[in-house]
Amino acid sequence: MTALHQLVPSLRSGDAVGGHTLRVRDVLRDLGLESEIYVENAHPSLAGEVRHVDEYVEDTRRAGSAPAAVIYQLAVGSNTADLFFSLPEPKVVDYHNITPASFFRGWDDFEAMRTRVGRTQMARLARRVDLAIADSAFNLADLAEHGYTCPTAVVPILLDLPAFAAEVDDATARRLAGAKRRGGADLLFVGRLVPNKAQHDLIKVLAAYRRVVDPQARLHLVGSEGPDQYVKALRAFAGELGLGDAVEFATGVSQAELAAYYESADALVCLSEHEGFCIPLLEAMHHGVPVIAFAAGAVPETLADGGLLLTGKDPLLVALAIERVLSSGDLRNRMVAAGRRRVEDFGLERTRPLLVDALTPFLSAAA
Repeated sequence: MTALHQLVPSLRSGDAVGGHTLRVRDVLRDLGLESEIYVENAHPSLAGEVRHVDEYVEDTRRAGSAPAAVIYQLAVGSNTADLFFSLPEPKVVDYHNITPASFFRGWDDFEAMRTRVGRTQMARLARRVDLAIADSAFNLADLAEHGYTCPTAVVPILLDLPAFAAEVDDATARRLAGAKRRGGADLLFVGRLVPNKAQHDLIKVLAAYRRVVDPQARLHLVGSEGPDQYVKALRAFAGELGLGDAVEFATGVSQAELAAYYESADALVCLSEHEGFCIPLLEAMHHGVPVIAFAAGAVPETLADGGLLLTGKDPLLVALAIERVLSSGDLRNRMVAAGRRRVEDFGLERTRPLLVDALTPFLSAAA
C-alpha cells in the first residue's frame, strides 16, 4: 500500500474537521504515502490543496497509479458517502459525530432529515469498513451501536494548538473591556446556535445568576447561526426575561475576534446536551478561562480534570457553581492550571503517534 487518500463532503481549513483532514494528509505524507484530499465542496481558499471528489476514481484507476486505500471523514450525510461505499479498495472511517435528528425535529425539518440520512449512511458503511477511527470514546460507542465490528481506535482531532493563540482583534477587545469596566461578569459559550447545544439553558442560568449573584453579568453566545426558528426563539426568550441587553449573539466572528472573547471571559459555561468532542473547551482552557460544563456526550472525556463538571442543569445550581468559581481566587487559579495541563494532552506530539499507531496494522494488512 503506497497511497492513502481522503474523501470528505466539505472542507474549510478553519473548522475542526477541515483542519484535522489537512493534518491527517500531512501525517500520511510524512509516512511516505501518496495522499490527496478529494472534496465535494471546498472553500475557495483551499484551491490547489484539494481535488474534486469526482476526480477520485479517474485518478486512482489510472494505469501506473499507486495501490490505494481511502479514509472517509464522516460528520454529515452526503453523496460522498455513497461513493465511498461503492469503492473496492480498503477503507477507513474517521468519525466526528452526527447529531441525532431528534434535536432538530420541530426546529428545522431539513436538518433533521439531513442528520437522519447521515446516521443511516453511517450504519450502512459499517459492513464495508476495515478500520474505524473516532475522535472520542463517546463517538466510538456510537459507531459500535451502529454495527461497527471492525478494528477500532480513538484518535483525538489533530489540533494546531498554537493557532488557539490568535492575534486579538483590538476593536472587539476594547468594546468588551469597556463593558467590563462598568461592572459585571462575562460568561461565554462558543458553538453553533442549535438546540443540542442548549443555549436556551444558558439564558436561564444568566437570569438566575443576575438575580442572586451579579445583576450586571453578561452572556456572550459566539457561533454561527443554526435553525432560524431556534435563533428567533432564543432572542425572544432573552427579551421575555428582560435580558435583551445582557445576551449578545455574536455570529460570523473571525479568529481574532474569537480570541478577544476568550481573553475577556470570566468563565466558559457549557450546558450542551450532545457533543462529540467540543473543541471550545480546549480553546477556553488554553486561554486560561475556567470551564464549567454539564457532563453530557464527550464533554467529561474532553474536559477530564481540566474544569468543573456538573451532573445537572438546574439554573440556580449552575449559577451558584459559577459564583463559587469566580469568587474564590484559589479555586479559579487551580482550575486554570488544571485546564492548561489538560490542553497539553491534545498537542500534535501526542495525537499524531495515536493516528500512526491506529493506521499501522491497517496498512500492513492492506499491503
